Amino acid sequence: MPYPTDRERDRPWVMRTYAGHSSAAKSNELYRRNLAKGQTGLSVAFDLPTQTGYDPDHELARGEVGKVGVPVSHIGDMRTLFDQIPLGEANTSMTINATAMWLLSLYVSVAQEQAEAEGRDWHEVVAKLAGTTQNDIIKEYLSRGTYVFPPGPSLRLITDMVAFTVANVPKWNPINICSYHLQEVGATPVQEVAYSMCTAIAVLDAVRDSGQLPEDKFGDVVARISFFVNAGVRFVEEMCKMRAFTELWDEICRDRYGIADPKQRRFRYGVQVNSLGLTEAQPENNVQRIVLEMLAVSLSRKARARAIQLPAWNEALGLPRPWDQQWALRMQQVLAYETDLLEYEDLFDGSPVIQAKVNEILAGAREEIDRVQAMGGAVAAVESGYMKTQMVGSLAERRRRIEAGEETIVGVNKFDTTEPSPLQAEGAKAIETVDPVAEREAVEAIARWRADRDADAVEETLRALRDAAKTDANLMEATLACARAGVTTGEWSAALREVFGEYRAPTGVSGASASGEAGAELAKVREQVKATGEELGERLRMLVGKPGLDGHSNGAEQIAVRARDTGFEVVYQGIRLTADQIVAAAVQEGVHVVGLSILSGSHLEAVPAVVEGLRAAGAGDVPVVVGGIIPPDDAKILIENGVARVFTPKDYEMTEIMAEIVRVIRQANKLA
Repeated sequence: MPYPTDRERDRPWVMRTYAGHSSAAKSNELYRRNLAKGQTGLSVAFDLPTQTGYDPDHELARGEVGKVGVPVSHIGDMRTLFDQIPLGEANTSMTINATAMWLLSLYVSVAQEQAEAEGRDWHEVVAKLAGTTQNDIIKEYLSRGTYVFPPGPSLRLITDMVAFTVANVPKWNPINICSYHLQEVGATPVQEVAYSMCTAIAVLDAVRDSGQLPEDKFGDVVARISFFVNAGVRFVEEMCKMRAFTELWDEICRDRYGIADPKQRRFRYGVQVNSLGLTEAQPENNVQRIVLEMLAVSLSRKARARAIQLPAWNEALGLPRPWDQQWALRMQQVLAYETDLLEYEDLFDGSPVIQAKVNEILAGAREEIDRVQAMGGAVAAVESGYMKTQMVGSLAERRRRIEAGEETIVGVNKFDTTEPSPLQAEGAKAIETVDPVAEREAVEAIARWRADRDADAVEETLRALRDAAKTDANLMEATLACARAGVTTGEWSAALREVFGEYRAPTGVSGASASGEAGAELAKVREQVKATGEELGERLRMLVGKPGLDGHSNGAEQIAVRARDTGFEVVYQGIRLTADQIVAAAVQEGVHVVGLSILSGSHLEAVPAVVEGLRAAGAGDVPVVVGGIIPPDDAKILIENGVARVFTPKDYEMTEIMAEIVRVIRQANKLA
């Protein structure tokens, strides 16, 4: 995007839609349809097994294949995903973190194949590749949960990718410092700015200290750092946040790293506006929310997004259909092409009100950055649990304000009377559903892939990868060799797991509390919990579980915090658990209720596995409650299969949820 200094109209930002599901072939069809509708960039959603380094036939992948993105298990899938899409001309964003090196290697390898098939010099094509890998592992420990390896090795993988791309794929952004998910788990604007900058500092320091690039190339490293942010509905504050981001990044690049070229110090960011701010109740209201949030990142010319992708109006209900995604794309196109937004200089320069808010955010962010740096930086603040605890606490406070009516959510805690929505007249057909056959086909396909490849070449490249991981060599070349040999996603990850080990991040629950929650309702539920425990002769215990690969843990964490604040003893072991692990913990701890949280759409597979496991373990009398994005028809199926209660986003009053869980325990134990 140009930065003209005259009144010439700006070019629009890159317009994307976050998309992918079921299979590489079906996702390819969707991408080509979206490009034909005027979308100017691709944003690839990968499924959870791909993001966490598992093949479709792994135990943890059960029910997750193709649900929240496309499964890409090897180079064959990547070929199919971009069939008839020339990668040398594309602008592709890939939401991938722990396995980013692997997916980039597959992408580069397919670009090379496309060039060779056309008789072109593949080096020239690869040098033209444009786009980004999200690759911000720090925020995965704090929010989204698709991490695999410990922080140190994860930072090494990022460093190796940065060094490789600057040297070989110079138009590629090897990392998107991603504050999007920080806001989803409760970060205030100050925390969002501060923790993003701390992550950027950790990455740049690691690249500089690795010695992989000469000093005179460090400006190119800084110039390839991009960001991915969240824009909430408080669009004036969000716009000020973006101006603060821009000022602070310029300051850090200039003062900490000595970058003299203003072009290399530009704050380049893409955005998806707030998906978790969308409501299941009166979902038509989400349309105006999305438009207002888009204004936050487009109104200020000096802090305007370089790429925008918008959620669909019905994402709080389930997976959006192609028509829903088209509507979201048309919102961008109307703003960019019909309005006069792109014809003016910055609208807010000289505004004392705007500058005062920007200064407030800057002051708070600088103070928090200093605090984190004093702890030893972003990695140390992750390992200690500091940053996670801060955000769990921020979200608990916001939940308290919503429940108390201090913060209004239209259609949820105020103005909740409504007419039937014609947009939902189709019922379950109002959302996209992934055919369960997609998972079976993926499992069968990967078995065929393994049988048809050169097994000796696969083993040789995996051995070379493991050997390289034990040294300080850049791992991109070894990974590229694995990609071309036909190694699978699960095999690449397993090889590095052998060397690096795995990691479980702090949950942040123990240090957080819903401050100010001493109201009458909470006190009443606390008394119910206490009384029920006395009748049963022991304190009530609740296990909060996250089965499968869904790492969006903020709902589970808030339930755990509220349960503890109402007097429950809470067992919460974090994300990514098998049904057997959840059952074993429930039996060992002697819990009175199991609460499962699932937002990935795998509830019809993951929940029955826990219910059946409890029965098999002789604990079938322990009730199971479930929370997540669960369509009404699916909720009925779960109830029929033994689930006691199903809670969805419309059930926002967490203290009332706790009261209902006490009723469930009393019913299960035949108490009056």
